[in-house]
Amino acid sequence: MKRLAVYCGSSFGASDAYKDGAIQLGKELAKRNITLVYGGSSNGLMGAVADTVLQEGGKVIGVIPKVLVDREISHTGLTELFTVDTMHERKAKMADLSDGFVVLPGGTGTLEEYFEVFTWGQVGLHQKPCGLLNIQHYYDPLLSLFDHMFEQKFLQDKFRSMILVAEKPDALIDQFDHYAAPPVKSWAKQKQGDGSHASEA
Repeated sequence: MKRLAVYCGSSFGASDAYKDGAIQLGKELAKRNITLVYGGSSNGLMGAVADTVLQEGGKVIGVIPKVLVDREISHTGLTELFTVDTMHERKAKMADLSDGFVVLPGGTGTLEEYFEVFTWGQVGLHQKPCGLLNIQHYYDPLLSLFDHMFEQKFLQDKFRSMILVAEKPDALIDQFDHYAAPPVKSWAKQKQGDGSHASEA
């Protein structure tokens, strides 16, 4: 792991534990000489993890779309900052630059970023680990939803194994170091009675 993308909130949330977790992650990245790739903001958890990596002597790459430069207040002290035209370009650039993806607490934008790279992994567009830093059990409801998806046969066991989770940054990054991507998602036509149906292979 040379570079990790981090997705998280541009606010601090309701608990000080979220900021503490972002700071712990920043320290762990710098300790392991892993470059942080993130959304380029100076606000909230995004700013906290970036500031910590920089304070600890690490490197930080930001990627921010023009429309959010003023709204999110782009960080001016980064190792490198890319300004792109669209949100799509932002996500693609971050993915290209990174060897894996860490998700801290955040809102709908954070979840959207996580699900996109997770889905890309399912269909084989990358073989990179995606992990949830489950600070103060923030992502427990999402993990319950994943269980429900599995029980209702919308999530195969091999893709369930892609859901890496830990409460501490060091434990999550250790999982990344041993991650093996599952076989690519595919569909096969199987005859059943007089018709056929699509099933995941």
